[in-house]
This record gives sequence, structure tokens and C-alpha cells, in this order.
Amino acid sequence: MSPLQEQLIALGGVFQAAVLVDRIAKTGQAGEAAVGCMLGSLLVLDPKDTLEVYGGDDLNLREGYRALASALERDPGTLQREPLRYALSMLGLERQLSKRDDMLEVIGKRLPQIKSQVEHFGIVHENVVAATGALYQDTLSTLRQRIQVHGDMRNLQQPNNASKIRALLLAGIRSARLWRQVGGHRWQLVVSRRKLLKELYPLMHG
Repeated sequence: MSPLQEQLIALGGVFQAAVLVDRIAKTGQAGEAAVGCMLGSLLVLDPKDTLEVYGGDDLNLREGYRALASALERDPGTLQREPLRYALSMLGLERQLSKRDDMLEVIGKRLPQIKSQVEHFGIVHENVVAATGALYQDTLSTLRQRIQVHGDMRNLQQPNNASKIRALLLAGIRSARLWRQVGGHRWQLVVSRRKLLKELYPLMHG
């Protein structure tokens, strides 16, 4: 797998989280497999490659790839505006997180506790979702830059949906961190659009 493919998979994870956040905010629903894939990505701490973070294949990242492609193509007709906004915000928050050793330490201590909950209840159980959402709330949501999620208030006010959105934002920021670790840079999204798209289309179609 080329470095660029590794970067696109991680960036696909950021956009996948963004798509799921948007969907839960607007409809109150999101596919269990896709949510489970993103939550699971938080618990893979020593992967042999980027794909392993997402369960060994990128089947659950396809919608993220589509949202990323629409952002790179800059076609107003297909652009997914809210997911793009969330994805860019997650990339920005990850930069802030990288400077906060105290926050990284809290996350590092609490993820193993969440992992043991997963072993007991399963990855998308409401206890796991609540614990992951609370970890986001206690850490990243205390930063000055916050992600404003727009949607139907009836969906946003349901505690399980609110936890799920926070948990997915945390997972998206984990993907943003991975993207940077494998050599991703924000300027690529502007300067290397065509190159990224050329590599992205085969990933989208499996």
C-alpha cells in the first residue's frame, strides 16, 4: 500500500465520521456496522497498517470516500457541505489536541477502560457509546474551538444520539491523527487535489 493510499484511508475515516454525525443529527439513524467500525478504530492502538485500524478492510469507509471525493471535485451539485465542515473542524481540533499532552494522557488512560466495556457489552452498546461520548466531552469539547453540529433538535436532544455524535467526533479526530502520522497535510487538499482523486477513485469502487 502506497503512503498516499494510507493517507486516503485515514482521511476517509475522518470523512466517514463526519457523514455519520451529519446523518444522526438529521435523521437520528446511522448504520450499526459503520458506527461500530468508527468506534472500533479508537481501540486499535498498535496497527500494522492503516487498514487494520478500520477492521482490516475499508468497506465501512465508502461513504467517507464519497464525501471526500465530492470535496476534492468541488462540484457544488454533489458537495456534502456539513460533512465537509465537520471533517475540516476535526482536522483543526486534532492539531490543537497534539499540543495538549495532558489531554492525550486522559484519553490514553480511559480508552483501555472503554475497551474492557466493549469486551463485556459489544462495540455499539449504549454503555460503550456513552463512555466514549463522555471522553470527548471531558477532553476535546473543553477546547476553545468547538464543533457546532446542525440537525433536527429532536434528534440532537436524545441522550443516546448526543453521545453517539460525540463518540464519532472523537473517532474522526483519531483518524485525523492517523492521517497526520502517515504523512497527511492540509495543504495537500488544495495543492494535490487531482493526485488525491486519481488514487481515491479506485478505493471508492473497491
